[in-house]
Amino acid sequence: MEFQKDNTFFTGRLKSMGFALKGLIKLITTEHSVMVQSSIGVLLIIAGFYFNISMTEWLCQTLVIGLVLSIEGLNTAVEKIADFIHPNYHEKIGFIKDIAAGSVFFAAMTAIAVVLMIYIPKFI
Repeated sequence: MEFQKDNTFFTGRLKSMGFALKGLIKLITTEHSVMVQSSIGVLLIIAGFYFNISMTEWLCQTLVIGLVLSIEGLNTAVEKIADFIHPNYHEKIGFIKDIAAGSVFFAAMTAIAVVLMIYIPKFI
């Protein structure tokens, strides 16, 4: 059976959103790092309401939560593709996977910096 692309604007967008939602559910239910990061995101949202953070702080916090989860999703996709292409250990595949993981690290460090800038003043 051949995949048929839906070229109509409205139904095509709905199908795309369905695929994206399916991917989101797969990420949250199968990837432990995404589970942990999603949980941290929920805790940060609760903290934001508790500490009554400003609109600018909400914007920054929301952006870094989205950044980390998005980059983690891309990292997961790179790992799955690499494992599919070469299931056994290979030095070049390992290098690619390390680079993808490094991008998650950059995003996480950015998120930590933003979160510290928002919440440290609340405790001082």
